[in-house]
Amino acid sequence: MKPFTELYVELDQTNKTNEKIDALRFYFANATAEDAAWAFYFLSGRKPRQIVPSKKLREWAIEQAGVPEWLFMESRDTVGDTAETIALLLPNNATVDETPLHQLVEVKLLPLRTSPEETQKQAVIDAWSRMNYSQRLVYNKLISGSFRVGVSQQLVLRALSQISELPPDILAHRAMGEWEPTPEFFNKLIDPSVDEDEAPIARPYPFHLAHQADFPIEDLGPVSDWQAEWKWDGIRAQVIKRSGEVFIWSRGEDLITERFPEIAHAAGELPDGTVIDGEILPWLDDKVLPFTELQKRIGRKNLSAKILAEVPVILQAYDLLEFTGEDLRATDFRSRREMLESLLSGLADKINGAFRVTESVDAADWDGLSKIRERSRTLGVEGFMLKRLDSPYRTGRHRGDWWKWKIDPLTIDAVLIYAQKGTGKRANLFTDYTFAVWKGSDLVPFAKAYSGLTDAEIRKVDRYVRDNTVETFGPVRSVKPQLVFKIGFEALQRSSRHKSGVAVRFPRILRWRDDKTIEQADALETIFAMLDSFQNPSDGQSS
Repeated sequence: MKPFTELYVELDQTNKTNEKIDALRFYFANATAEDAAWAFYFLSGRKPRQIVPSKKLREWAIEQAGVPEWLFMESRDTVGDTAETIALLLPNNATVDETPLHQLVEVKLLPLRTSPEETQKQAVIDAWSRMNYSQRLVYNKLISGSFRVGVSQQLVLRALSQISELPPDILAHRAMGEWEPTPEFFNKLIDPSVDEDEAPIARPYPFHLAHQADFPIEDLGPVSDWQAEWKWDGIRAQVIKRSGEVFIWSRGEDLITERFPEIAHAAGELPDGTVIDGEILPWLDDKVLPFTELQKRIGRKNLSAKILAEVPVILQAYDLLEFTGEDLRATDFRSRREMLESLLSGLADKINGAFRVTESVDAADWDGLSKIRERSRTLGVEGFMLKRLDSPYRTGRHRGDWWKWKIDPLTIDAVLIYAQKGTGKRANLFTDYTFAVWKGSDLVPFAKAYSGLTDAEIRKVDRYVRDNTVETFGPVRSVKPQLVFKIGFEALQRSSRHKSGVAVRFPRILRWRDDKTIEQADALETIFAMLDSFQNPSDGQSS
């Protein structure tokens, strides 16, 4: 526990990548395999489900700290994190818990999930009494299932690469899929002598991710060097068929095979040793449905015949990563694409439309491609993915070979009407905002947004909220409607669950419109006109 806490503190107190890698390398070079396995588990973003409810932790902390509940809640609103609030309010303790990390988790934490409440309470209070502030903080985050610190799995793998002398992409592949944080797993993870052919049949490959094109698109050189394909808004997934079994993995490394039985059934027709990369989309009458329709399936434990019929899905396939057991990632994209098209066209009669190869869009030059891109919203897509034809399939986010060339966001001018404090380092500032547009003579809530302002602008808005609060509803304050902001979003659709009648996707603040009064903010009529223009395009726009 002590070395892991020290690592947490070092990672939390620096923004410098090299310092983080140095701290990670030192920890893993000196930790036992038992501790290193659990450290890698937590640092790579995995976590066991909550062991003790946060409500109980709060009650026990209030009792131990001897403070009233209102003071705890005020402190929580200021700090922005329950685990940290508890660690701060408990009596000072200079002792240090020397329990190894793996013992803390396996012997003391995990068994508590099924223990009686009194046993849980005593165990937690005993642990707090043995720990200093930093250890309590880490302990609280582990037991509440909220552990995170400012490192990505990719950064951890870079540190392990320096220890093992294995390339990060090999380590990333070994760390994909389901695994248990055991010393055997960790030793195998960093062992250069392990034969990659021993990889579990369910293991996906690390996903190749793209950056947004933030430069003149002509800088990419001849358009003939690139493939443009529509950028779909679905669930990025890999479909695997090995040893007669089918597995579907999301980009978040969730095994989602049972969520999409029609895709899994069709994948049974693939040859053994096949891995396809693509996007799961809700698809009906030969067109994509809004992403919110897909969420109806994600949130259900049991998929009824009704929901399967209402929200059918397909895999929009765009890459072939493995074929007949051969890893194709080093092969150029043009060849992988040709193999994918050949494979799926040969199986067309058997897979019943569950797999579609995403359309390649051709143009003589970038200007022509840009004009085609303007049709994106009428097709329900976000723009283009640009992929260099001679590129390999890389690991993680890489600049140079794949780019997202998204259309400009839709925009409206909206009025700030509610504000709430943020979390973490912004826990003392009002940074979470609700915006409204006009419906007749009334302002109706339209969207929430949390990003887009500079630090200086956030402080100015925070001061405005404090000076112009009209009412308080728990952590939320209604404010005098006066500030206007330009809000951007990717898509919108009708929604009976929202007071405005519409739901937006990925709203964010584009800029503060201090040049406008609230009377100049947009109305719902403008938004419904936008919606109608994309749902009912003119003949010249549709295809």
